[in-house]
Amino acid sequence: MPRFKAVHKGLKLLPIDFDKQLLPGTFEHALCYLVDHELDLADFHARYRNSVEGAPAYDPAVLLKIVLLAYSRGIISSRQMEAACREHVLFMAISGDSQPHFTTLAQFVSNMGELAAKLFAQVLVVCDRQGLIGREMFAIDGVKLPSNASKARSGTRADFLSQAEKMEKAAEAMIERQRQCDKRPEDEEERVARKLERLQADARQLRAWLKDNPEDRKGAKGRINLSNRTDNESAKMATGKGVIQGYTGVATVDEKAQIIVEAQAQAHGTGSEQALLEPVIDATSPLRNADTCYTADAGYHSRKALEQLEAAGIAAFIPDNGYRKRDARYAGQARHTEKPDPLWDKRPKRVSSHCYTPADFHFDPLHKTCTCPAGKTLYGNGSHGLIKGQPAIKFKGALRDCLSCLQRKQCLRTPEKTAARQVAFLLPQAEQDNALSRMRRRIDSDTGRAMTTRRFATVEPVFGNLRHNKRLDRFSLRGRERVDGQWKLYCVTHNIEKLAHRGAWS
Repeated sequence: MPRFKAVHKGLKLLPIDFDKQLLPGTFEHALCYLVDHELDLADFHARYRNSVEGAPAYDPAVLLKIVLLAYSRGIISSRQMEAACREHVLFMAISGDSQPHFTTLAQFVSNMGELAAKLFAQVLVVCDRQGLIGREMFAIDGVKLPSNASKARSGTRADFLSQAEKMEKAAEAMIERQRQCDKRPEDEEERVARKLERLQADARQLRAWLKDNPEDRKGAKGRINLSNRTDNESAKMATGKGVIQGYTGVATVDEKAQIIVEAQAQAHGTGSEQALLEPVIDATSPLRNADTCYTADAGYHSRKALEQLEAAGIAAFIPDNGYRKRDARYAGQARHTEKPDPLWDKRPKRVSSHCYTPADFHFDPLHKTCTCPAGKTLYGNGSHGLIKGQPAIKFKGALRDCLSCLQRKQCLRTPEKTAARQVAFLLPQAEQDNALSRMRRRIDSDTGRAMTTRRFATVEPVFGNLRHNKRLDRFSLRGRERVDGQWKLYCVTHNIEKLAHRGAWS
């Protein structure tokens, strides 16, 4: 029988050189070099007031290393960060065997505020000095992430008032039943008492919130945005996987090395991204040059934004919602739509209606005439009508032709009720020369289609890296300012990883 050397598992005391654990070319090596030699943490030091009195504090450089290394490993929880500092050699190495309490780590991230923006800017300067920013194309996009807020606690003031009244009535009904019922067992009395206490406490919380927030959140064009009682700055937003309560993390990515040059976290009740374009353009103005162009998806397309870009002389490629319908490359894309059942029937569906469609009628746009499938000429019926805002011409068949036609069942849905067939055709609309039409022509050109493809390849992998590889798929904080700081830390983690992969300080 063969013999093998013993494999040791479990606890073993070993002498460890922490410096030798940080191998060149790794994220942790780049992180330590960056924090120790490149970043100015004077603003962090200014927050401490223990030079004469008070206990020694953890160095903010150590806390920053722990948080960023944890984010690079997909660890968001401060309790898991504390555990990693006790059990993981890499965390021991970058922190100098420090073991800060989880409340210290949570408070450090939560109170970072505007310092996260300064930290992001310093890392960006280092990336630029390493030649990782090309300034040829900036791709803008956003990702919707859930935050530390309850979706069930969203609504308007009227909704919350109705909930409070129902809770109060339910509590009153429970009290009345207790008075009328005979003596119950002691354990059941305790259960009812606890339920009553919870109902009354929830009603008091609702009343207190309504008192502190006397008005609904105002949206665009006078609409009311839903409020949230756990994080009133977050928003309920629709995503491809359902509705979430959270924020939109917006990132502007340079094409050369996929460095994030601007990061913002915003919340808006409608889920529209149009209002986010202008702040991003302004924030990236120090980085762009005369040849820099911007690309974004259709969510950022609006007349106001395009006019502002043209007035500032900024080159941009921002498609409208219908650009895929005009692009032959996306023909038939509907068949690739994800189905709820993986075993869905892929055979073409039978058309339930056998009636003739407008495509079966012959329309002559030059002479404004229409002939039905039976060869009869239809009469014009409202040549200057509008269908969804677009000019259209309508036709109606003559009664003498339709009533005696042998194809009535194929032409009319209800031949026993409808006397004559009507059909309408959209007329070509004269395109106005404005910012929207000019952008449409630019997107439909060969250059525009190429730029749209380049945008996909630039910004989408960044979100894939953060959400899938790093598992940074949620925000653990509340409030827009704090969430914005955490989103910037996520993006700093991505940029440091790019520095490590490009061989900086290796």
